Amino acid sequence: MLPSEGFVPHSLQPLHTFALSSQCQNFVEITDSAQLKSQCFKVPFCLLGEGSNTIFLNDYAGTVIKMATQGITITERSHDFLVSVAAGENWHQLVTYLLEQGIAGFENLALIPGTVGAAPVQNIGAYGVEIAQFIEAVDYFDIDSGSFKSLTNQQCHFAYRESVFKHALKNKAVITQVHFKLSKIWQPVLSYGPLQQLKNPTPQQVCAQVIQTRNSKLPNPYKLANAGSFFKNPIITNSELAQLITTYPEVPHYPHGAGHHKVAAGWLIEQAGLKGYKIAGIEVHQQQALVLVNHGNSTGDDLINMIAHIQDIVLTRYNISLEHEVRLIDQDNECHISLEQSV
Repeated sequence: MLPSEGFVPHSLQPLHTFALSSQCQNFVEITDSAQLKSQCFKVPFCLLGEGSNTIFLNDYAGTVIKMATQGITITERSHDFLVSVAAGENWHQLVTYLLEQGIAGFENLALIPGTVGAAPVQNIGAYGVEIAQFIEAVDYFDIDSGSFKSLTNQQCHFAYRESVFKHALKNKAVITQVHFKLSKIWQPVLSYGPLQQLKNPTPQQVCAQVIQTRNSKLPNPYKLANAGSFFKNPIITNSELAQLITTYPEVPHYPHGAGHHKVAAGWLIEQAGLKGYKIAGIEVHQQQALVLVNHGNSTGDDLINMIAHIQDIVLTRYNISLEHEVRLIDQDNECHISLEQSV
């Protein structure tokens, strides 16, 4: 039970798309970045956008702070457009808005759920494109000093689903605005899946294909509760890949730097026979094994058991460890589920 002294519990179920039944001790919505100056950041607190990559496993004994700031500014420069966007703006709506303005580059990232402010944290990516390629700077509120600061792209330490905001600045920074640099010379990225069939497409055609592909494979989180791609695609060495291919020659893999390859986690899970596997109301999605869906009547413990089961099966079958991409929040902190913890 949550402590109730001085607070009114707030339901978290509608605030995260996996929709487990839970509540928080206190809830604050930020509509103006100036509010952050007077906001109490007493631990525990949790920063939230649209909750599409966050799951509350239990009641949260702290304050949930939702960024809901709005605003888009476009500045034309000689070779590119500088697009400055408030953290609370919806990501997909930004993609479509910019295409309407004749500004391309984000089309491979269409239909990714969530807010603009959450995009740099996770370094969102899809179909051969990562958001880090376009970020010029990230503005944030520094909790320790109570002042507004900015980081260059390099200072953000972007990597695959990683950034400084998940490490050195975790729970120390509130992203307020992201500045994107989008070239006037558009170069389509058509190296992944169904995009390869497009011949001399327009940005709108690439966007339409991405939307069609995502809709055909991924459930709409606002119709069937889910948190999108649940596991990271594991990165393995070239020698580990060579060994894997001897047994599983069909495994999809993509170069990741000189000495490594990225392997498709969804394929590993599907080939292990886990599509449709259920624990309580939580199921490995029938069309895309990388997604876990919540049909209801499920708990955080059910989800933890599902994660551990998938990790165990994949490790046993392929000798590959899966990490969950989705942020899991326990009673007072973020937590990570691994086989060592769940055994």
